Amino acid sequence: MTILDVPIRGAIDLDSHYRLTEEQIRFFRERGYVKLKDVLTPQTLDYYGAEITRKVIELNTMNIPMEKRSTYQKAFLQIMNLWTRSEIVKEFVMSKRLARIAAELMGVRGVRLYHDQALYKEPSGGITPWHADQFYWPLSNSNAVTVWIPLQETPMNMGPLGFAEKSHNMQFGRDLEISDTSEQQLQDALKREGYPLNDTPFDLGEVSYHLGWTYHRAGPNTSDQPRKVMTIIYMEDGIRIIQPKHNAHQADLRGWLNNGKPGEAAAGPLNPVIYSA
Repeated sequence: MTILDVPIRGAIDLDSHYRLTEEQIRFFRERGYVKLKDVLTPQTLDYYGAEITRKVIELNTMNIPMEKRSTYQKAFLQIMNLWTRSEIVKEFVMSKRLARIAAELMGVRGVRLYHDQALYKEPSGGITPWHADQFYWPLSNSNAVTVWIPLQETPMNMGPLGFAEKSHNMQFGRDLEISDTSEQQLQDALKREGYPLNDTPFDLGEVSYHLGWTYHRAGPNTSDQPRKVMTIIYMEDGIRIIQPKHNAHQADLRGWLNNGKPGEAAAGPLNPVIYSA
């Protein structure tokens, strides 16, 4: 990393220890998610956010007018594994500060990278339908977590991420990919089962962590600015690959897990250990 301004360099922090409280850890394990303030400094977000945005613009292939897109296409521009396309983004994705939080929340000794993805919701972008990330992951247990990192303050009109509290315990819907169907069926099921929604704004520097089976969604972006978000998915070091159950599992095996075989550790060349106690 080349930063000429030394005072600014001192405010960029990716590796120091963010000290979680027992209450934050308990909240995460009971409710399936947690929001944490002041995890990243404004300088860190400015520096790495500029490079993430540059790569999203460079690599984006979506050129369909908004009014002609599907619900999923309207939700966000999605660019995956940016860490393999930029040394600067790689520094961000390999942050020990962020990875250690994931390990401590889950109560595991170490975490590997599953993959990263930038999620940019354009002005007039639509909802992100209800879904659970782990539908896509052919992994042997639930020790997998996503950190959702807004690169700007995210008020309600930009579509912050919202969580159904304790919904990682719900079995219904685990066969649903993100779609109009998942939005309607999960909305009905979550309401019926009484899982409350938390969809509050995000301050600058605030991030969230959610388990793979925690159901979540986001509202539309009705502002005149893009909602810029970077995400990183971590999995327990030592987690195993399972027999694929559907096409999405097969796609993830090819894309992120080096076509690993059932029973093998999820530890391919795209899955480095980021933090180990």
